[in-house]
Amino acid sequence: MRRFTTFKIDHPEDFRKRFFNWAGNLPISCVLDSNDYASRYSHSFSRHSYDLLAGTGCLKNLTLADREWQKALDKFLSESNDWIFGHVGYDLKNEIEDLTSSHPDRIDFPLIYFFVPEYVFIIKKNILEIGWHSEVTNSDDVASVIKEIITYPLPEADRPSVSGINEVIPETDYLRAVEKIMEHIRKGDIYEVNFCLEFLAEKAIIDPVSTWIRLIEESPTPFSCFYRINDKYLLCASPERFLKKTGNMIYSQPIKGTSARGATLQDDRFAREALRNDPKERAENIMITDLVRNDLSKIASKGSVKVNELCGIYPFPRVFQMQSDISAELSGKTDFSRILESTFPMGSMTGAPKMKAMEIIEQYEKSRRGLYSGTVGYFTPGLDFDFNVVIRSIQYNRAEECLSFMVGGAITNQSIPVREYQECMLKAGAVFKVLGLESHLSST
Repeated sequence: MRRFTTFKIDHPEDFRKRFFNWAGNLPISCVLDSNDYASRYSHSFSRHSYDLLAGTGCLKNLTLADREWQKALDKFLSESNDWIFGHVGYDLKNEIEDLTSSHPDRIDFPLIYFFVPEYVFIIKKNILEIGWHSEVTNSDDVASVIKEIITYPLPEADRPSVSGINEVIPETDYLRAVEKIMEHIRKGDIYEVNFCLEFLAEKAIIDPVSTWIRLIEESPTPFSCFYRINDKYLLCASPERFLKKTGNMIYSQPIKGTSARGATLQDDRFAREALRNDPKERAENIMITDLVRNDLSKIASKGSVKVNELCGIYPFPRVFQMQSDISAELSGKTDFSRILESTFPMGSMTGAPKMKAMEIIEQYEKSRRGLYSGTVGYFTPGLDFDFNVVIRSIQYNRAEECLSFMVGGAITNQSIPVREYQECMLKAGAVFKVLGLESHLSST
């Protein structure tokens, strides 16, 4: 049985950075940071019950990569009866549907990985709760861990060594691919496709912790995470939730629709209203909202699927995003594997109809998405959960010195190829900046 001990944090910002560095230097860690988004922007949409939640160390884990994943995953979750952290990669689609992926995955995260942590950390304002098991840890050990974190070195303010960043799909090829996807739309094969491109750097040397801190300082988002499995790292500044379960209620908050922030308050107001009333952006969001409603209806009590907000506009440091909020009441006891089979991958990262969109994605993209377009999150002992959408992220394989990040957007019949490319570059801006690659961004 996990016990929790409470501590008061005297210097929260200093503690957070020392904690990030401490956790990031452990072989297995998952740090989920809301970046105080609700207070920062006076919005409660995130429904977070914490400021920061983390699991470090590993008491037991589950790694899956084949068609027997459902029973093994549900068994691991039910038998653990504990806090669990981990991820599901985008290519689970190949196990859920009759699909394949032939492109390279240069970071190589496991398809599915979950772990029961040695320690659970929950931070709310200046109060820290640390959860531990008395059969493997004693109270003196817990006190030592807190002391170690408080005195742990701050992350070094180093500059990453990333040169030779390459677009796996060059701009001219991207524009041609968008035109071909639009031909599919005009023929009636598809309504909307989320089309992505990868930026890749080999022989890249970064400090993952300090890079992630710069990323969330540049883009403080409500579903950010630092996630490490041995030599593989995810540095994520995601604004988007995939699914949250509380009791018998489940929520999804797809984002579709983006515009740049203005330089002044007046410009900001104009940009917000322009996004709110943009017919293309609204069409993108409404199509995906309908897709999510349909996905949730497969596991929901009859008549319980509701759109709580349609096409809401939310601010972030660089962009405004259009987001909808959908909820449903689960129909009885529903295993997590069944929820995934009904909803994954998330519609905002595929398009509609989902199956055809995933086939077109495989045809025109040149990289396997891996953990990008997948999800990272946690389970409580009662099997409530919360999972993000892995976007606005850096993936890094330290052993191979390989760094990757991907960006994308929805292609519809109203798309203008060059503007779609410009939107990708806008979304990539924070990542380019923290990697010291602004010159590459300005030259595109």
